[in-house]
Amino acid sequence: MRFDLITLFPELFAPFLASGVTRRAYASGQVAVHLWNPRDFAEGNYRRVDDRPFGGGPGMVMLAEPLARCLAAIRADRAEALDAQAPLVLFSPIGERLNHEGVAQWAQGPGAILLCGRYEGVDQRFIDAEVQRQISLGDFVLSGGEIPAMALLDAVTRLQPGVLHDAGSHQFDSFNPELDGLLDCPHYTRPEVWRGQAVPPALLSGHHAEIERWRRAQSLQATASHRPDLIAAARAQGRLSRQDEAVLANLPGKL
Repeated sequence: MRFDLITLFPELFAPFLASGVTRRAYASGQVAVHLWNPRDFAEGNYRRVDDRPFGGGPGMVMLAEPLARCLAAIRADRAEALDAQAPLVLFSPIGERLNHEGVAQWAQGPGAILLCGRYEGVDQRFIDAEVQRQISLGDFVLSGGEIPAMALLDAVTRLQPGVLHDAGSHQFDSFNPELDGLLDCPHYTRPEVWRGQAVPPALLSGHHAEIERWRRAQSLQATASHRPDLIAAARAQGRLSRQDEAVLANLPGKL
């Protein structure tokens, strides 16, 4: 799997690629990451990559031509690596909201070319001509696409085989189908009592069935409290059992 990142600030990715559990995947090439600076493809002494917007207004807009040259170089490099098929993705407020299902789909593909916009955005003509997908992290605006690119990379990389110490760790993450799309339950570790608060007795029982029942009930409670829309989705998909419904019926303000 290969990701090519078009960014004016490639130095931002150095600590990200060398830190955390996912670093092994980047170091081994299991997930290959190539950084491309559009300034390297700009003309003139100043290597200009932006200009004022037509029609006036604040801010600057990224120029189409340096981006087009950069993209052509990436496509050529991927073709030499026999990995030419990859969409160009722009992180944008108008993009589709990234969620677990989307991450899982990206995790099974060949990778992508990620365009990290800056300033007021990218010349629309380049977007119309070259961008295949647009992605958003949510209804807010960041200074650039680097943080969303890191988020996508991290989410996709941790789903690759062997990246996590426990191969099944991600299967019980929040939103995962293995958890029926619900939120994860709370977790506790040593000491058994901290600041007067004890670990729930069920987790100390050693009774696996009891522990699983407790975790399921806590997952349902957390989801009902914080994301009731996920309860409605799970119910519509037939993912909730009679026992689940009984737990929900006993919650305050039941759903």
